[in-house]
Amino acid sequence: MKNLLFTLILFSQSIFAQSKILIPMDLTQNDHLKAYGITFNALKKNLKVDWLLNYKGGSFIINNSERVILDCQIRNVTYQLLDYSSVVDIYSFVQSEDQNMDVVRLEKAPEIAVYVPPGFQPWDDAVTLALEYAEVEYKKIWIEEILTGKLKEYDWLHLHHEDFTGQFGKFYSSYGGARWYQEQQLIYENEAKKLGYKKVSEMEKDVVRTIKEYIGQGGFLFAMCSATDSYDIALAADQVDIVDKMYDGDAPDPNAQNKLDFSNTLAFENFKLEMNPLIYEYSDIDITLTEVGAEQNDYFTLFDFSAKFDPVPTMLTQNHVNVVKGFMGQTTMFRKKYIKNSVITLGERANSDQVKYIHGKYGRGTFTFYGGHDPEDYRHAVNDPPTELSLHKNSPGYRLILNNILFPAAKKKKQKT
Repeated sequence: MKNLLFTLILFSQSIFAQSKILIPMDLTQNDHLKAYGITFNALKKNLKVDWLLNYKGGSFIINNSERVILDCQIRNVTYQLLDYSSVVDIYSFVQSEDQNMDVVRLEKAPEIAVYVPPGFQPWDDAVTLALEYAEVEYKKIWIEEILTGKLKEYDWLHLHHEDFTGQFGKFYSSYGGARWYQEQQLIYENEAKKLGYKKVSEMEKDVVRTIKEYIGQGGFLFAMCSATDSYDIALAADQVDIVDKMYDGDAPDPNAQNKLDFSNTLAFENFKLEMNPLIYEYSDIDITLTEVGAEQNDYFTLFDFSAKFDPVPTMLTQNHVNVVKGFMGQTTMFRKKYIKNSVITLGERANSDQVKYIHGKYGRGTFTFYGGHDPEDYRHAVNDPPTELSLHKNSPGYRLILNNILFPAAKKKKQKT
């Protein structure tokens, strides 16, 4: 009798050990954004986590843990305890050949860096808002850390909506007399002087080169708004001055357009620079407000990829909807004809040349560019109040950001082709 009881105890413990926690990411989820934080922090605790691509909105399965259950309860994240039989059924269903689904093992929480200038506030940038709300740990770095080799300490880098051309956002005509603009320019100029550069634009060129090397060596880059096209423009203008005198004290090269090197860029090619220093555009990569049209018609559609054959773009587009409300930014969207053939389009406005979300490879690493400033603030302006993500906890636009922080954790699979 004792032996039977002992066997039953061992069996029940084994079943409990094999049971799992399901965090659904479909419309049943109470807080999609906090769910990413739960998953990220489970990885930090060395728990096994699987991402079920296209299953209930891209759900997560985590090894049973009292800490994870408590975290879900405290943060009001929807979860479900699965017994052994249910776990087997779900995995069998997801991995069956007739379902566009798959299982991706997440191995290790990435070390995250956010590139931001001094004086930055979390609400200045959608990514840091998302990280703060989801309770995902990150570190802030800036130019000196980039140029002194600190970037190698991180797996994933987000570029705050920076202007890598050295034109201070091309805000001169609108805000040249504003105190905040003058203080920002002084911060950059002082940083350039401290690091031995004559001009901010020359310092920024070294920054973009260093980041490109980081990607090539296996880093993951994510950028939004002006940090997308201004980064590639700076790469194309590596050997030419495109900055006017009110920004750096001397005139640009009058033949700058013809000297651009598009073989040096990551995502864009054959674009035309906007050389007028008083116009609030860097180039014709960006889709203008007039082209976007009415806000009520501004939506973009996520592409449907094969989970088993294209797991990377599938991970990056996981969502509980496939049509997402658009939002503006200094760089709102990308003109399709200037996107390199090697780059994957993840989301675009249907029946248009307007692309919102792209992904590509460079060397051993990847980059993802997402147009717009704040997915839940359609026309975010300077000094606008911060977005309260507790009011947008199921935001599909913010989910795309958080897909990107988990993507580097995925175990690499051999290609099936």
